[in-house]
Amino acid sequence: MIEHRIGTTRRSDAVQAISRLTIGPVMKWGPLNASTMKLFPLIDRAADLLPRSGRCSHRQIIARSWRGELVTPIDGTTSDGAILYLHGGAFLACGLGTHRRIVERLAWRTGMAVLAVDYRQLPVGVLDDSLEDAEDAFRWLTRNGHPAHQIVLAGDSAGGHLAFATAIRMRDAGLRPAGIVGLSPWLDFDHRPKVAHHNARRDAYIPVRRLRRVGRMAVGSRIEDHHSPVNADLTDLPPALILVGADEVLRVDAELMAERLLDAQVRCTLQVWEGQVHAFPVLADVNPESLAAIEEIVTFTRTSVAAAARGRRTGVTRIGVA
Repeated sequence: MIEHRIGTTRRSDAVQAISRLTIGPVMKWGPLNASTMKLFPLIDRAADLLPRSGRCSHRQIIARSWRGELVTPIDGTTSDGAILYLHGGAFLACGLGTHRRIVERLAWRTGMAVLAVDYRQLPVGVLDDSLEDAEDAFRWLTRNGHPAHQIVLAGDSAGGHLAFATAIRMRDAGLRPAGIVGLSPWLDFDHRPKVAHHNARRDAYIPVRRLRRVGRMAVGSRIEDHHSPVNADLTDLPPALILVGADEVLRVDAELMAERLLDAQVRCTLQVWEGQVHAFPVLADVNPESLAAIEEIVTFTRTSVAAAARGRRTGVTRIGVA
């Protein structure tokens, strides 16, 4: 099912304009090498200094190869479900600090525990390392009171890639999550369809021709079909919700994944939002559309966890097309 959300506010227009004037030139023309990559962690360190929400409690998790932050409502959880959140940043940047606000909002709006994962990324690790950390974090949740069928995998951009790829790995291991949420997910490392799409000129700040190089860096070798979740066997995946901006270049990936999920008889809802930048739900403190998008995620998460719990009680697994 495809839903189009029409109408933007002045704040959304301002975000678009600021992104084009600031982030866009840096993303397009800024040097990308070993020296500049050493600066990327500073983005997350700066964000980590921002005040934390008083509505949530934060527990630091230190694992073998990743660290995380378990965020729960300050008065305790009101649901048995949990969310595994994987941040975006092109496998290069961002972390717990940059994405703390959306994680906090998801925790107190759903009443669930949310585990945000600081997985290995460039230059420390490549895609396989990121996936290994995401899978280990999922299993950490299962070992700490959250059955697989009550966990929703969520992520934006590169984190959306990891959310789908981890769900595929869990399914193959016999552990089916409750649902998958992709926010402007980067799901296909083949940059050619995106170069040919008209959004290559409309996107506020993603330089489409640079995606090929970043993809090669993330993979750590030559890009093959199996590196992209859109090319995987998608049968028997849990329900999915995908949100994307109407003018962003990763709309190509979102629409392709939605089409292939439906072909695989997996329930999927694709929401295309007018006037929104890449991964706009992360900007919930900035504009009302981002807040509205988070409410969509909250509703999907609650519904998916409840449906999975009912299926477990009745011994029935339902796979359908929305």
